[in-house]
This record gives sequence, C-alpha cells and structure tokens, in this order.
Amino acid sequence: MLKQFLPDEYVKSIFSIKPAVLKEKGIKGIITDLDNTLVEWDRPYATPQLIDWLEELKNHDMKVTIVSNNNEKRVGDFSNPLNIPFIYRAKKPSRKAFQRAVKEMGLSREETVIIGDQLLTDVFGGNRGGFYTILVVPVAQSDGFFTRFNRMVERRIMASFKRKGLIKWEE
Repeated sequence: MLKQFLPDEYVKSIFSIKPAVLKEKGIKGIITDLDNTLVEWDRPYATPQLIDWLEELKNHDMKVTIVSNNNEKRVGDFSNPLNIPFIYRAKKPSRKAFQRAVKEMGLSREETVIIGDQLLTDVFGGNRGGFYTILVVPVAQSDGFFTRFNRMVERRIMASFKRKGLIKWEE
C-alpha cells in the first residue's frame, strides 16, 4: 500500500529538474503543483528564478500545466501573467484533473511528469494515474491549514521509506 506514495524521483527543488534530462526520458509535458512546489504558498507571483526555469522549459518545447487544489483566484493570479494553463480546485489525489491536463496538452501520461511537494496529493494521485512522479522538498517551512495535517502523515510515510531503504531524503 505505501508504495503508492513512493515517488519515481525526489529532488531538493524544481530547479534540480532539467528539461534536457526529461526529454531524454520521453517527457514532453509537466503537470506541476503550485503552492510550496513552484513558490511559497503565500507568494502571489513567480520569482525571477522560476520565470527563467519556465522559459528554459519552453525553449525545450515542454508543455506545462499547473494543477492545484487551491481556488481560481489564487491559481489564476499566479498562472495568467505567465501564460500557463491551470486547473484549480483539482481535488487531488483524484486523477480527473491530471487526466484533463494531459488531454488539454495533447499528450499521453507516458509523456507527462507530475511534480509536487506532497505525497498524499501529488505523488499518490500521479502514481494512481500511471504517471512518472517527482517529489520536491517544500519551498517553505510553513503550510496552509489543511496541508499541516498531510505533512504529519507524510513524515511517517517518509520515515518508513527511509527505514526500508526506499528513499534517501533530506529536509
């Protein structure tokens, strides 16, 4: 059961994810979470470093869609200035938003990676949908109200993965 929460890859930040490496794996699109994956949950807009990373993705012909459980205003205010398609109130770990994002990008799940900071939403939902999943260390040490509960559960799952030698993780 716990293997459904095991990411295919785990990195310190999205900036560790290189478009050329993804392309070598046949990846053409990225579905990414927003809060504490791309920026802190309370940061309204993209940082210059994030804008550069997104531009690098575009230069490698990578499609990007933001899939977030947050509301339309939060996700739209962040995504619209970047011209990035988004899905809000995604109800992750439900697979529906991931399937919709893939369809809108015109890709298959084998050509798409899911990137996020939470095991219980991003990784679990992505794994259930048959996607390649990448877990990132959360950008901020603080979280919104609902995410705090998930983090308590995730710490136990991560500790189990560490004990079994399935994952090496540093916070």
